[in-house]
Amino acid sequence: MDIRRISRSRSGRIVAGVASGIATYLRIDPMIVRLGFIILTPINGFGPLLYLILWLIIPNEDSQSEGRATITESLHEMRGMFETMVSRIRATFQR
Repeated sequence: MDIRRISRSRSGRIVAGVASGIATYLRIDPMIVRLGFIILTPINGFGPLLYLILWLIIPNEDSQSEGRATITESLHEMRGMFETMVSRIRATFQR
């Protein structure tokens, strides 16, 4: 019996690989999952919150850690992504 495990995709990611990982697990097109997050955003603002929560709890596809270690890895990844984004914004306005 093949046990499937949900994980965030490294190859098909746009932000953190959440939508791509969910789509792979469900065997559907990632665009459908991304549209789901977008549709949830104006309805009740739940889309971005759900995405962040899933980013924290779903491990990367090559991660061997579970539980707290997964959350720690995700927080470290988030911090790096936000620092990169802030530095790009600063560089844009300093020109």
